[in-house]
Parts: sequence; structure tokens; C-alpha cells
Amino acid sequence: MAQAGLRRRIWGWFFFDWASQPYNTLLITFIFAPYVKELMGDGSRAQAAWGFGIAAAGVVIALLAPVLGALADTGGHRMRWIWGFSALYVVGAGMLWFAAPGDFDLLTTLAFFALGLIGMEFATIFTNAMLPDLGPPEQIGRISGNGWAFGYLGGLVALVLMLGFFAESAETGRTFLGLRPALGLDPEAREGTRFVGPLTALWYAVFMVPFFLWVRDPRGKGAPPGAVRKALSGLGRTLRHLPRSPSLFAYLASSMFYRDALNGMYAFGGIYAAGVLDWTVVDTGVFGIIAIVAGALFAWLGGKADARFGPKPVITGCILVLTFVAVSIVLVDRDTLYGIPLPEGSAAPDYAFWVFGAVIGAAGGVLQAASRTMMCRQADPARVTEAFGLYALAGKATSFLAPALIGVATAATGSQRVGVSPIIGLFVIGLVLLLWVNPDGDRAE
Repeated sequence: MAQAGLRRRIWGWFFFDWASQPYNTLLITFIFAPYVKELMGDGSRAQAAWGFGIAAAGVVIALLAPVLGALADTGGHRMRWIWGFSALYVVGAGMLWFAAPGDFDLLTTLAFFALGLIGMEFATIFTNAMLPDLGPPEQIGRISGNGWAFGYLGGLVALVLMLGFFAESAETGRTFLGLRPALGLDPEAREGTRFVGPLTALWYAVFMVPFFLWVRDPRGKGAPPGAVRKALSGLGRTLRHLPRSPSLFAYLASSMFYRDALNGMYAFGGIYAAGVLDWTVVDTGVFGIIAIVAGALFAWLGGKADARFGPKPVITGCILVLTFVAVSIVLVDRDTLYGIPLPEGSAAPDYAFWVFGAVIGAAGGVLQAASRTMMCRQADPARVTEAFGLYALAGKATSFLAPALIGVATAATGSQRVGVSPIIGLFVIGLVLLLWVNPDGDRAE
């Protein structure tokens, strides 16, 4: 019976990834962001606005994540926090329905989008804190990886559902399957595409039910008085002592930059393709399917390479590949391919972007998986939890950097192509810092 209860808790925990993934897949990248570009008309203005909106949410996340992480570490009342942040997720996503043609308010739309994004990120902090309670240390990596894969599948299913039955082309009013939007939604008012907000909210509300039914806080874990102050004091002490572990320090800094660059690719891939290549929401959604399938397949293959060669060569290779793709994206538009003029109406840029999408999905999935393995090698075996807390903090500390840089560069130049070029610099910085990382961590020195 105890084993059956543990399996239910694990599956309930998996369902958070399944429930929350559509915010990334449908709203941040492949459906809603290109739709915002369609409403604004000007791809550069849309990309700049999108960058500033995500950056604003990123600042809030970066400032409050350490505090909430400390609360999560105390183990006190985590389910209450998850309920509260889930409400922000549902409200923020659901209100995107009102981003209607002819009555589009950019600031209100970005505010609700940021509200939902903050809810998702903060709920993730508390659900991640539950991971050590789901099994013995030797099984945590497998449980975490399976949850990530399950979430990836959820994003794919939601994207296929949205493309097949709801998101309509602005020109034809039909979905990817050639259907009118389901539920009697009006294609003239873009209700099919706008339904991405309510669908994301409803998806989360429905699929969080197993989580709330099967997952419980461990008994006897209350937050003692002054726990947050003590946790933050301990975090500050750990940060001050980081220079004593040069390989770990270098790796945290390296991953901070290259993970931010990768997140920038994910966040701006859809709106960039919509603006530069004039892709429709449906075109961008298909681009997303290619990226997700490639990511799932190559994450598995990358795991084999990681086991054989170690994570550092795999990470280095992925950063080099993604840097090449970032440069390529800047050098491809509707009229030219790597500076070579193209005949009018050429499909070469479209084919190039299909390939870029597959490579980003593939290398991005491998990079994330290998990064976790590298963190295991860098961590002091006696302080693994603290090390992964630092890893999470490094990922959040500059979560606003890529969107802000892209927003500023796009606004300053009026060019989407130049606007995404800061991603190249972030990858290069991450690659250079990786030179100071020992493959087996500080204990090997």
C-alpha cells in the first residue's frame, strides 16, 4: 500500500509539468507571441514589446525567487503557496482571451501575460522543493527526468490540439486541418487563436487535479520562526564562499549566461519568424512541433553521448551549435540566405527555419539534460541540495537579461534581425566561462 501511495505521489508530481508546460509552448513561443505580432503589424515593435514584457516579469522573478526558495526549503505550507500561484497562472492565461483585433491593449495584455508567467515560475519553485520527498537520492534523477519528459509530451499534445482545432489562419479562417475553429468560435474575430489563453488556463486547472489529489506536504514540516531570515542569511554566506570553489563558481556563471541565451531563443523564436518571414500562427505552430519532436528525440541520444563522453564536451558542442544557429538566424530573411540574394517567392528561408527549429529543439534539449549532469559533478556530495539551489538561483538571477537586451536592441535599431543578436554574445560568454570548469568539479583538482 505504501508503495502504491508513493507511485501516486510521483505521478501527481509529474502532472504539474504536464499541466504547466503549455504556458511555455502555446503562449511564450508558438501561438500567442506570433498572434501579438499580427495584431501590432510591425514585427520590430512587437519583438521589442515582447522583450520588455518578459523582462519585467523576469525582474520580479529574480528578486523574489530567493525569498520563495527559502520558504520552500523550510517545507512550510508549500501546497498553499502552489494554490495561490496557480490562481495567478489561471487568471493571467485566461485573460489573454481579451486580446482582440480592433480592441487590443498592449499594456494590459502584457500585464496579464506577465502575471501568469510569474505564477508559473513561482509555483515551480515550490513543486521542485517536493522532489527530494518522492524517493531515495539514487532515484531522484530518474524521477526528475521522467517528469520533464512527461511535461514535454503535454506541451506537444496541447500544441497539436491548438493547431488542429482552434488556431485559425488570418487569411483563410481555417485551422491546420482545414477546419473552422471548434466550439463555434468566430474566425473573423480571431476567437480560435485567442482561445489559446483560456485553453492554457483550462488545461492547467484540469490537469493539476491529480497533483492536488495525490501530492501532500510531508507531515511535521512547519516553518519555524525566523526560518526565512535564517535561510537567506545562509544563502548569502554560501554566495560569499563560492570563490573558494572555482570550478563550481565558473560553471554557475557559465550556465547562467548560456541558459539565458537558450531561453531567449525559445521565447523569441515564434515572434521572430512571424515578423521576419511573415509566417502565420499556424506556420509557427508547425515550426514548434518540429522543435519539440527533435528535442525529445535528441535528449535521449544526448544522454547516451553524455554517458560516454561526459557532460562538458556535450555542453560545449551544444553551445557551439546553438551559437551557429543564432548567427544563421540573423543572416536569413525573406530576401537573402547568408547574404546570397534569393529570387522573389523563394521557399529557401522557410526550409532554413524548419532546420533551425529542429536544431534548436535538439541541441536545447541535450544542453538542458547535460547541464543537470554537470551540476551533479560540480556539487559537493555533502551539499548537493544547496548546490542545486544555487543552480536554480543562477538560472533565475538573470532571467530578464536576454529579453531586456533583445527589447533594447530591437527598439534602438528597428530591426528584428539585429534585435536578436545579443543571444550570440550570451552564448559566447557562457562558452568562454566554461573553460575554467573542471569536468569532475573542484574535488578533482
